Amino acid sequence: DKEVRAIFLRLFAQLFQGYRSCLQLIRIHAEPVIHFHKAAFLGQRGLIENDFLTKVLNGMAFAGFVSERGPPFRTCDLFDELVAFEVERIKAEEGNPPKMIKHVRELAEQLFKNENPNPHIAFQKVPRPTEGSHLRVHILPFPRINEGRVQELLQEGLARSQGAPPATRGDKKCVVPAGPPVGTFLWF
Repeated sequence: DKEVRAIFLRLFAQLFQGYRSCLQLIRIHAEPVIHFHKAAFLGQRGLIENDFLTKVLNGMAFAGFVSERGPPFRTCDLFDELVAFEVERIKAEEGNPPKMIKHVRELAEQLFKNENPNPHIAFQKVPRPTEGSHLRVHILPFPRINEGRVQELLQEGLARSQGAPPATRGDKKCVVPAGPPVGTFLWF
């Protein structure tokens, strides 16, 4: 699963390489608007007549991509690193399948590490009930919950969480690297 995702990650990094150089931040409104200059993107790549890429850029998914990834200051991820720093590597691997597969596996490993940051935490499996366990008579009924005690525990937890420093994830916002401009690579 992660290797398939890594392949698509590489594909979209190649497809949208240099997109940041075609973003325009318009600050006329109270909330800045990010506009993607499609004609410049297609023109610099020499793909103005390419129906596929034109349809991709006109789609709602790409509009969401631009609004989510357009801001110059946000949390960066693996895709941003690929687009900004791995241009030459991806291009060099085009004619060398073993290197390409190695890179895909590296990306898949990074995706796995991103989704499982604490590999040392082991999940204990719940054992299956033994055969005929549902027929036992000695099983006690589930106890009733004391609503007053539940409220007390909730209040204690809220009091503790208000006094504790806010939990922060490792994601820190940074200036998104622009990467090379669109005109520096030739496609297809």
